[in-house]
Amino acid sequence: MQEDPQPTDSSPEPQPTPQPAYTEKHKAGFVGIVGKPNVGKSTLMNQMVGERLSIITAKAQTTRHRIMGMLNGPDYQIIYSDTPGILKPQYELHKSMMRFVKDSLEDSDVILFVTELGETYSPEDESLNVLRRTQAPVLLLINKVDQAKGNEVPLKVREWEESGIATEVIPISARDGLNIGKVFDSIVARLPQHPPFFPKDELTDKPERFFAAEIIREKIFVNYKKEVPYSTEVVIESFKEEEDIIRIRAEIYVERQSQKGIIIGKAGESLKKVGMQARADMEAFFAKQVHLETFVKVQSDWRKKELSLNRFGYNPK
Repeated sequence: MQEDPQPTDSSPEPQPTPQPAYTEKHKAGFVGIVGKPNVGKSTLMNQMVGERLSIITAKAQTTRHRIMGMLNGPDYQIIYSDTPGILKPQYELHKSMMRFVKDSLEDSDVILFVTELGETYSPEDESLNVLRRTQAPVLLLINKVDQAKGNEVPLKVREWEESGIATEVIPISARDGLNIGKVFDSIVARLPQHPPFFPKDELTDKPERFFAAEIIREKIFVNYKKEVPYSTEVVIESFKEEEDIIRIRAEIYVERQSQKGIIIGKAGESLKKVGMQARADMEAFFAKQVHLETFVKVQSDWRKKELSLNRFGYNPK
């Protein structure tokens, strides 16, 4: 008895997506952006990448994570890392933030150390120790030179050049884009030859949820005073993207019950204002309509507790 012939699949086998061939001249590397709080690191990061990825406010210590932003060209890939401002840790949160700085420095092929026009070189400055421990070339950027008077800029450049702690000193205005092209050229000249580390169409290593939370946190820094913004963390509990709309549920955590009342405000008006401002920025960022719900909860002393920090994505070790 003859066996029935087995059915055959005549469809062609799936072929792997062809990857672009990169020449030996292609450059790729990691660039760490470090410095004290509030010197303009996040503004610089956004300027270099061409996208608004990092929180920008007039208050110090707004950046808490290491945020990567990627700039791609035909023969280069630059992976920038915006980092928290260098400070002496007072909480477990600060320790975690400084670990992000340490990790970025260890990975960096080039370091951008950002100062501002008003900073003066001092051999005892502990924030400069990070430069003395690295083997990577250091580009020291004197930011906010748009505020300079007289011959203040050349004198400040000479002061930092004579310190001998940097490979090159460049005066910039991150806000106005002054000398950003020169910084870019100096970075590319020092990058190693390497294939891209990430797909060329990627902009960042962070998921959409992260940026939704950061937008809300930025609005809290803008709208509240004193300690309240620093005691606040935002968690995106739900992020559902539909064809025409993104539905987001966010939980805002504070450390004390009194702070919860401040965040909500009289008849909920303060929280409503934060939500409206955040939703407008989210719609611009995601290029889609956003429905945002916000809730406020108390997590006592979360900045001092490793378990809480781990839940909030700081992963202390």
